Amino acid sequence: MKVSPSLLAANFADLTPDLEMINASEADYLHMDVMDGVFVPNISFGFPVIKSVSKICNKPLDVHLMVVDPEKWISAVSDAGGYIMNVHLEACRHLHSTVHLIHDAGMKAGVTLCPSTPVSMLVDIIEDVDLVLLMSVNPGFGGQPFIKNTLKKVRELRALIDSTDSHALIEIDGGINETTGSELAAAGADILVAGSYVFGALNPIERISILKAL
Repeated sequence: MKVSPSLLAANFADLTPDLEMINASEADYLHMDVMDGVFVPNISFGFPVIKSVSKICNKPLDVHLMVVDPEKWISAVSDAGGYIMNVHLEACRHLHSTVHLIHDAGMKAGVTLCPSTPVSMLVDIIEDVDLVLLMSVNPGFGGQPFIKNTLKKVRELRALIDSTDSHALIEIDGGINETTGSELAAAGADILVAGSYVFGALNPIERISILKAL
């Protein structure tokens, strides 16, 4: 299992110790949630923070844009050091174009689905994307309980990927811990995003290792 700890749960008064912990851990990526207060009812951080983090963190940055018109920010994400750019299907007017513009900018392209958005919406784009992020909580706030229907969606998405020429990875964000992570691994997930489960632990490196072993 790949693990992408979520910076949203880190200590924003002093990010350096948490970033050094991520560097020393088995984490595969660092997940970064950019919120605009419009697409979701919260505001997090922007591109100057991502750029500063990229200078310290040696893990690829998994940037998740919870914003309207995400195509406007492709070059900003790339310039800030993004490796993966995740955009919400619900926020894109022309998703196919956006995915290919992300690729043209030199990044991996991810498409994110909110809990109420069906997997079937991906049928015409699944072979173009590198990653699908399924939200297992409603986007905008950390610490929410896991939505169990996500397991069904993971199985549906795995079947869609396996039935096409897609090589997309399946990433899950929200309510991740050892129990939900194990269930998601069995359903076919490839990457787990974990916030409070990692950063709220006395031994966050151990928590990352637990998820890695699933």
